Amino acid sequence: MAKRLKDTLYEKIMDWRPRTERLMKEYGNVVVDQVTIGQILGGMRGIKSLVSDISYLDPQEGIRYRGYTLPEVFEKLPKAKGGNMPLVEGLFYLLLTGDMPTEEQAAEVADEFNKRRILPRFIYELIDAMPCCSHPMTIFSTAILTLHRESFFTKKYHAGISKLDYWDPTYEDSLNLLAKLPEIATYTYAKLYRDGKRIQSNPNLDFGGNFAHMMGIGKPYDDVSRMHFIVHADHEAGNVSAHTGHLVASSLSDVYLSISAMVNGLAGPLHGLANQEVLRWLQDLMDKMNGEVPTEDELKQFVWNTLNSGQVIPGFGHAVLRKTDPRYMLQREFSLKNMPEDPLFKVVDMLYNVVPPILLEQGKAKNPWPNVDAQSGVIQWHYGIKEYDFYTVLFGIGRSIGICANIIWDRALGYPLERPKSLTTAILEDFAAGKDVVIED
Repeated sequence: MAKRLKDTLYEKIMDWRPRTERLMKEYGNVVVDQVTIGQILGGMRGIKSLVSDISYLDPQEGIRYRGYTLPEVFEKLPKAKGGNMPLVEGLFYLLLTGDMPTEEQAAEVADEFNKRRILPRFIYELIDAMPCCSHPMTIFSTAILTLHRESFFTKKYHAGISKLDYWDPTYEDSLNLLAKLPEIATYTYAKLYRDGKRIQSNPNLDFGGNFAHMMGIGKPYDDVSRMHFIVHADHEAGNVSAHTGHLVASSLSDVYLSISAMVNGLAGPLHGLANQEVLRWLQDLMDKMNGEVPTEDELKQFVWNTLNSGQVIPGFGHAVLRKTDPRYMLQREFSLKNMPEDPLFKVVDMLYNVVPPILLEQGKAKNPWPNVDAQSGVIQWHYGIKEYDFYTVLFGIGRSIGICANIIWDRALGYPLERPKSLTTAILEDFAAGKDVVIED
């Protein structure tokens, strides 16, 4: 019989701890990077100062989960019964252990999620009590935050648990939270957009399948959900949502406090709202075309008009990637198979060929290729989720999977409270002038 996930994770932790301890003790003074004034004032972009073994963003291959490219992840993870996409439960196993799970191991995670999926009554009451005009991300974050009262970690911490065991109740909190996110999200959707008509969960379905069921959307939306949650699960440790989750957790806040904060970072227009901007831009184009799919020449003119007005083409370019985002390609392949006649997708398909040459001709874009946001909102719209504000909740469900895995490992390896040093503008000016500056750490 295969070992339980928690036992496997414990063995992995015990093998990993000596690696980080040796790096700190024997190589703590080895210089990794140099920081420029531009990086300090420019949002710390590119400063190599975080650790995540869960995912790594390769400029050429895109995001890697535990060393696997996304195409490899989608090929190797166990598939859902009756579906074509991998199980979210299998991805969580992979992110936690680094091992590609068997069907039995993915089923173990599914069983754990199903046992933990029931929401306390007070969460339904909380969602019901929120104003009807509330943003879904506000409700989503508040519900997660309120689950703090259920935290095993907080109880164990106050009882005096050993630091070496912090990961254990964090693991329990993480599984408890992740199992409840589909119910929180779909109940929020029902309250805001479906006159409170809730569809009860089905314990016989997997994570993505049950989410689609509670949304009331038939096949292949179950595969859309699995794909969406997997491609958004993690993206290194430095983006706003991931870093916020790490940062708050470093203070030993429990997973509920940390993931609620992560969701709040995701809600910002510079981070999680990009797919909405793509959809707005596409629909503005369709309005100008009176609902007709434009010709290639008309589309090129619209792209140039957007650029010449000082705007960017939403959904194209990436801060790190230097090729087409593999997350985009996975969604593109799904769309070509399942919704090739959708008018918005036809435009997206044309943009895939039209925009990169124009951006290269313009000469400003380091990466003229489409990213994940160029496609994701269009798919949700096609399957009937036409409330823009809810798209970021979908993003938040997926991103929670990777952040929870990261926080468990942060606790397992004893990573400390994050506390970088800040400088004054005057000190930076002294550096710029070449003066001798002494800074105490």
